[in-house]
Amino acid sequence: MFLYQILRRYFFLSFIVSLQSVYSQDKSAYEDSIQSWQLERDHYLISSEGWENLAGLFWLNPGKNSFGSDPKNGVVFANNNFPNTAGYFLLKEGKVKWFSTPGILIHSKEKNIHEAIIFEEGIPPTILETGSFVWNIIKREDKYGVRLRDLLSPAIQKFKSVPRFPINKSWRVIAHLQPPKSAGLTITNILGQTKMENSPGMLSFSIDGIPYQLDALEEGNELFILFGDATSGKTTYSTGRYLYASKPDENGNTVLDFNKAFNPPCAFTSFATCPLPPKQNILPISITAGEKDIENH
Repeated sequence: MFLYQILRRYFFLSFIVSLQSVYSQDKSAYEDSIQSWQLERDHYLISSEGWENLAGLFWLNPGKNSFGSDPKNGVVFANNNFPNTAGYFLLKEGKVKWFSTPGILIHSKEKNIHEAIIFEEGIPPTILETGSFVWNIIKREDKYGVRLRDLLSPAIQKFKSVPRFPINKSWRVIAHLQPPKSAGLTITNILGQTKMENSPGMLSFSIDGIPYQLDALEEGNELFILFGDATSGKTTYSTGRYLYASKPDENGNTVLDFNKAFNPPCAFTSFATCPLPPKQNILPISITAGEKDIENH
């Protein structure tokens, strides 16, 4: 009987050690996956499509808009490395046409551009380049703007990494998508423009046994969530953060991993037009996971 008790205790302890080993390996694999995501995120921010290289955002007026570093231009980019007058934009009837100044080399996809329609509804905007500068047209409701990038921006060289909370798997929660209660979700951006967006529904989840809800948007094959919490304006960016989640499974469930909560573009540049979280998506608790505000780093 004594030997039996010893053997039973031995196998029980072995089982516990085995479970601890599996848990440790699982935790390590999870942390590795989040760290890989964070590394990709940092690389994106300094890439040609990231936010660290934005150098200007200029809103066009109807008609002709000359563009260059000379103060006499209608659109002025005060940079000595930019042409005095690179050319001009012609905004007319929802289209933007570009005309290059003779003698100034402007190209798109290695092709010299002298005159071209660079923006038209339903067609991807044309990207123009000269030197290290790249620009294209963006549209926000009834406003047409020039988004300018400097691929050699000093901000890229200064950038190290986004500050973040320690990875904690407890911030990875199961959420259930409930059908939307209304036809759409009202979203306002930092320009003060308000637009009704389609919403697939409301995500319900619990943290420490307390239920919470977040209205979701749809972006491609994912859910897109704009949210704020009690850390907003303190340790995280003032207007809130963003989060992606997979579309729900056949039971309506998905995962909200707040370790992947990230800053909006406006946290990195004043030349972005970020959507803001709706009031109902401001959580009353502190989500101490994901990216922190870079200004507090």
